[in-house]
Amino acid sequence: MVIEGGPDLGEGSLAHRLERFREEHDRFRSAIVNEPRGSDVVVGALLVEPRDKTCTTGVIFFNNVGYLGMCGHGTIGLVVTLAHLDRIGPGKHRIETPVGVVTAELHPAGDVSVDNVPSYRAARSVVIDVPGVGPVTGDVAWGGNWFFLVEEHRLPLAMDQIDRLMDYAWRIRQAVNAAGYPQVDHIELFGPPDTAGSDSKNFVLCPGKAFDRSPCGTGTSAKLACLAADEKLAEGELWVQESILGSTFVGHYHRAEDAILPTVCGSAFVVAESILLVDSDDRFGWGIPS
Repeated sequence: MVIEGGPDLGEGSLAHRLERFREEHDRFRSAIVNEPRGSDVVVGALLVEPRDKTCTTGVIFFNNVGYLGMCGHGTIGLVVTLAHLDRIGPGKHRIETPVGVVTAELHPAGDVSVDNVPSYRAARSVVIDVPGVGPVTGDVAWGGNWFFLVEEHRLPLAMDQIDRLMDYAWRIRQAVNAAGYPQVDHIELFGPPDTAGSDSKNFVLCPGKAFDRSPCGTGTSAKLACLAADEKLAEGELWVQESILGSTFVGHYHRAEDAILPTVCGSAFVVAESILLVDSDDRFGWGIPS
């Protein structure tokens, strides 16, 4: 979480400020999340002044290769960070993102519920011919980012299978993009859960070819949209999504015309407070590109 010292992105919508960030200050993104300070798995968040004055803050999320419209686990981390800084207390807080306003509630116990942007399934049971794999069937869905969700893959979702899962998901991503879905930058594989009380376990390949350590908030939202479309999960019914690490998010949804309004609940913890320095003589001062 970048709480101060970020680039001046001026005024305007967060979508426009994200583009200004991308076009004029991309090396700042690289310096924060890439080596030598970060790694491929780190998601960054730049706190900015919200245009909507009913919001507590605005935020732009970014990773090792670019920018995210929304980030569920990042929003949970943002709320916990603001509480750690004594800027907010328990209760509901509106947060402006480049893809819309979300509402996050900090509960007294410290966990956070995020009312995400409207989510929906754009295409059902799309069959993709994946080189080296064969035909793969999945759904295309929006949950704040674009996902291709696959259940029938026959791969064990386990940490000792990460290399196989990464290779498989990356092949799918390339094939999905080539088949007419260039917007899809997350691949989500599902399987039976390992944790008692969970409904499903997932493996999520992120845009920069790293895997999500969390159950993925926007991915869980996309999953809820697919479940709702298939009438496999009732409005208000809880869905417990387990990550590849065994952590969990609890989600539910309400219907809204052609979309759903998902809510995802999880926890985060502050692990460090840092001051990052950039030396003009350091050839890697602005990060080592992924």
